[in-house]
Amino acid sequence: MAEKLITVFGASGFIGRYVVKRLATQGYLVRAAVREPASALFLKTMGDVGQVTPLQANIRDEASVSAAIEGAHGVVNLIGILFESGKQKFDEVHRKGAENIAKASTNAGVQKLVHVSALGASEDSQSAYARSKAAGENAVRAAFGSAVVFRPSVVFGPQDDFFNRFAEMVCVAPALPIFGCPLPSIRNGTLDCYGDGGTKFQPIYAGDLADAIVQVIDSNNVLDRTYELGGPQVYSFKEILDLILLETGRRRLLVPLPFWIASIVAFFTELLPVPPLTRDQVILLRSDNVVNEGSFSLADLGIDATSVESIVPSYLDQYCKGGRFSRFSNA
Repeated sequence: MAEKLITVFGASGFIGRYVVKRLATQGYLVRAAVREPASALFLKTMGDVGQVTPLQANIRDEASVSAAIEGAHGVVNLIGILFESGKQKFDEVHRKGAENIAKASTNAGVQKLVHVSALGASEDSQSAYARSKAAGENAVRAAFGSAVVFRPSVVFGPQDDFFNRFAEMVCVAPALPIFGCPLPSIRNGTLDCYGDGGTKFQPIYAGDLADAIVQVIDSNNVLDRTYELGGPQVYSFKEILDLILLETGRRRLLVPLPFWIASIVAFFTELLPVPPLTRDQVILLRSDNVVNEGSFSLADLGIDATSVESIVPSYLDQYCKGGRFSRFSNA
């Protein structure tokens, strides 16, 4: 295969490192477009000498974006934020930034554009995050009609901010919240503490998402589609926490947390520099984060989804009481 250049925006992030690695393995030249190139130097080791090149780019600056895309065969946009801070606003990042990338890609004659959005993106959502994601998709479609849009559920892997975050909480907190559960009540003569287990998720492995992106880049056909990507199994919030407790060998009280109480908690936590929970995120949690039936999925790309159980235990053992190797202490 002739060497083709792929520009990856957000390359130094959690998902980005998987995408860069797989692109390099496939023989592509990779331009890692990031805000701070020094933070992306580790990516250079994922390919041969000179194959991966970090480059400074600010998606709010059109000239910067154009320079990062110049000469590229394909472009991947992975940039997203979970909460607003300073100049990092949902609309600026998810809509305007995505639009700048799509327009620059069209002007540069790019052949493939993959835009990673999020499951739950909707113009009608009460969540500002979800609305901005939908606006970004529309802006990309308007500027680059053949773009492929991916909407992943919660993404997991050794560097994730989902399983790791709750595992860290398990280490220090005496109790964990289950979002979306009603307060305990008597149902059919028995005490029901958790209802249906709270919000549902369909976690997807970061490696599978990266494989899907490379699959589109490799394809000879430009597929103008939106894919909803999730793993092989749907979990309730309670099932997620039960799994974390099992793999870390810890016991904690699980507390049902109705959304109205979660909103009050979020009012205060979102005042922190890096809020663990915001009111907008509580709105998102009101809807299950699962793939809609009939949507294009990993299976349509010929990818077998990787299970949570086959990956997550390998990095949750660091949170075991006594450390990663404590399980062998009595051997």
